[in-house]
Amino acid sequence: MRQWLLSDISPEPAGLMGPHRIPSEESHTHRWWQVMCLTGVDYFSTLGYQPGIAALAAGTVAPVATLVLVALTLFGALPVYRYVAAKSPKGEGSIAMLERLLPKWGGKIFVLVLLGFAATDFLITMTLSAADATAHFVENPLVPRGFSNHTVLITLILLALLAAVFLRGFTEAITIAVVLVVVYLSLNVVVIATALWHIVEAPHLVIDWQSAMFTEHGNPWMVAAIAVLVFPKLALGLSGFETGVAVMPQVDGSPADPPDHPITRIRGTRRLLTTSALIMSVFLISSSLVCTILIPENEFQPGGKANGRALAYLGHDYLGSGFGTVYDISTILILWFAGASAMAGLLNLVPRYLPRYGMAPDWARATRPLVVVFALIAFGVTIYFDANVDKQGGAYATGVLVLMTSAAIAVTLSVRKRRIRRLTLMFTTISVIFIYTTVANIIERPEGVQVAAFFIAAILIVSFASRINRSFELRSGIITFDETAQRIIDEAAASGEIQIVTHDPDERSLHEYHDKELQQRAESHIPDADQIVFLEVNVTDSSEFATDLLIHGRYREGGYRILWVDSAAVPNTIAATLLAIREQTGIVPNVYFEWSETNPLLNLLRFLFIGEGEVAAVTREVVRRAEPEISRRPIVHVG
Repeated sequence: MRQWLLSDISPEPAGLMGPHRIPSEESHTHRWWQVMCLTGVDYFSTLGYQPGIAALAAGTVAPVATLVLVALTLFGALPVYRYVAAKSPKGEGSIAMLERLLPKWGGKIFVLVLLGFAATDFLITMTLSAADATAHFVENPLVPRGFSNHTVLITLILLALLAAVFLRGFTEAITIAVVLVVVYLSLNVVVIATALWHIVEAPHLVIDWQSAMFTEHGNPWMVAAIAVLVFPKLALGLSGFETGVAVMPQVDGSPADPPDHPITRIRGTRRLLTTSALIMSVFLISSSLVCTILIPENEFQPGGKANGRALAYLGHDYLGSGFGTVYDISTILILWFAGASAMAGLLNLVPRYLPRYGMAPDWARATRPLVVVFALIAFGVTIYFDANVDKQGGAYATGVLVLMTSAAIAVTLSVRKRRIRRLTLMFTTISVIFIYTTVANIIERPEGVQVAAFFIAAILIVSFASRINRSFELRSGIITFDETAQRIIDEAAASGEIQIVTHDPDERSLHEYHDKELQQRAESHIPDADQIVFLEVNVTDSSEFATDLLIHGRYREGGYRILWVDSAAVPNTIAATLLAIREQTGIVPNVYFEWSETNPLLNLLRFLFIGEGEVAAVTREVVRRAEPEISRRPIVHVG
């Protein structure tokens, strides 16, 4: 079983699979409208449950609240993600922007928290979509009534099938996404157009709706105020933007574009985002209007025939069971494919950050173990929420809104850094609106934060446990010596012995070098004939895990030879440098340390979080793990 689970393990964490994978240079990309359909399996599929959730949350005010949501979509989310597309052309998204804007440990912990909300978004996409697919299945008149008693089991089966596809090997299928989206939207056009025609033929329905709305809420101003207050409950209709920038690498580019700013790809992605937002806005408004006017309020309640499937209810009611069944099948397929898209997003999002931080277990380099973990979590979420679409709406909206709020804040910080006053004011306003929407949703439905807190805690625990476990790796990429450093090493190797003395880079006076040399020659019995080479490591950002090393050389008055390097951790860098010197010269070097006088436990914590601490013992441990052959290990002396 272990061999099968790890059969696709690769040097890079997780074999990136599915719609959100980063294609290689030889991968075939697609027209922007085709990729729009890829995002559409997530974005457009929300029509399966959004109108019903809107009517249940806002009642007769749902169409007006939907107008507020559409305004936020077109004048808030869309400008934010058009900007994000320009700043993350490789599909990194807004999280990468914040990572760049918030450096070191603070930025990385913030990214881990955002990954928790992203995991909430993607996992609840899987479970909510599967639950809604189940609702469309059991409510179909051709399905025996007894199936309605087994919604949790049916949802678990759908999730298991989804996991099975990925365990076998999921390959991206743009063509399938295009067909699913085109068929699904076409069927929705038919349903909504038919419903609108019935409203036109019976204008009293509109009058009845308006009368009920104003009777309940008073005057138009009060209706508008209520709509502003309740529209955060409709936030599921904003779900597609993060996916839109995640699939950027799939959009056609131009060979003439610079790699760091592919203008053609950015332009195509912006068209994708704008077109999908406009299409979704039209569907959101029209579907909310017809569902609120034509469907009895009690049918939206749990157990009602329109609960989680409002448009399907209209399709069956006005176009018959045959058309309704076709609509149900189309909805089930696109919702299921939305779950596949979310799973693929998780398989790409988690390995995109955690391995670089040294915060992914070794098995995370294989796809199948991740699929099993995500599937088991999805099973737990489904059982916890009883496969109920309404119960999961709060958690889904929380994940979506937090990511969109973070994107708005990232864009605001970016334009502020560029000192563009007009854009700073605009994006600050958008950020405030998203913050209000997020806070209002959390207050109204706190279970979303509870679910997100579970994912955040899980990611933090696993990440730091993995970081601690991997801290004794070499953690170096490419090691390069500059010309002076190479000459110093060659001169030291000419005597047949290489004596490296570690030195604190904060103490660089000639007096310090003189005293250090005398001390080490006396305490460690270094022969007078052997040259001493000082090695200094400057810790730049201890939150980084693996870094390339450029080792510099410097001669000082008095004949002192010094190697110095910038890196994330002192012991690992010393070990990597010693092994690189051995490979270049064929001589096993000696390295000399002094014992630290402070508490060993405190030193270990300093090493884990600031890259320093008990350097001698940790360097020896890194060397021991990196070189199993004792005779080839650099020799560590401590006095």
